[in-house]
Amino acid sequence: MSAPQDPADDIATADAADSTERVVFAPTSSSAAGETGADSDMTDRVVADAAARGIPIELQATEIAGSLDEAAALRGISPADIVKTLVVKRHDGDYLLALVPGDRQIAWAKLRAVVGVNKLRLPDPDAAFAATGYVRGTITPFGSTTAWPVYADERIRGRRVSMGAGRAGRTLYVDADALLSGFDATVADITNPRDAS
Repeated sequence: MSAPQDPADDIATADAADSTERVVFAPTSSSAAGETGADSDMTDRVVADAAARGIPIELQATEIAGSLDEAAALRGISPADIVKTLVVKRHDGDYLLALVPGDRQIAWAKLRAVVGVNKLRLPDPDAAFAATGYVRGTITPFGSTTAWPVYADERIRGRRVSMGAGRAGRTLYVDADALLSGFDATVADITNPRDAS
């Protein structure tokens, strides 16, 4: 029996009318972009973590899409180039982050084998927020309030990917190989093709 996937109904998407903001090692750039309060804090966490890891990132203004496929179309990329960061709860109460291409879903048996456990599940939205400091649809390993281990599907290697940027209204672009290296991710075959629905 497979567990449900992270909902895609609140995935942030790029607005073609908005310009791209190149952010590399510039922790104050989010404030310069007009963000204030909690939004600025979340973006600052993402940028500061990327800088500390030496990973160049690019932030882009976004709008909300109704599905992952719509998000990909608005960004002009394939669903495989959007990487979902899914919070996964271990049987011992700890968490891990699974990086999953948008055209795929977690293969629970494969992920359990790689992690070396026999029970994993997706937590509820409140628990995912408590584990990362981000709401679903914006979750990223960058700036997570706890540095959970990262497990990534091998299919993201060699790509420039789009992923959550810690807040609605932003998407993050990054070289996947730099992302995997910077987070010392465990890379393996942990997915199956997404169910057609």
